[in-house]
Amino acid sequence: MAADDPTRLARQEERRAIAVARDERHAERDRLKRERQQQEQRRIAAEAAERQAAADAIALAERERRERLDGLVARTIQDEALRKAERDRRYANRKARKK
Repeated sequence: MAADDPTRLARQEERRAIAVARDERHAERDRLKRERQQQEQRRIAAEAAERQAAADAIALAERERRERLDGLVARTIQDEALRKAERDRRYANRKARKK
């Protein structure tokens, strides 16, 4: 068989065409795989952002609740102090009248 045999040249050309087609399929598969990975990364990032936003909202609500509760406690303590002061004043007035 000579190097320039037409059947041999045809087989080589066919093998080259098959190799090119295979490389194109591999490249397409790799491109699709990268796209899926990028979509998955975007989805994960979006979910993480949603979870962070929810956590931030919960933290804000908890902080506001604590502030309201602290305000309520402070008002209650102040009211109790005022009632005690009023009670002590009345007691002192009664004591002063008895003398």
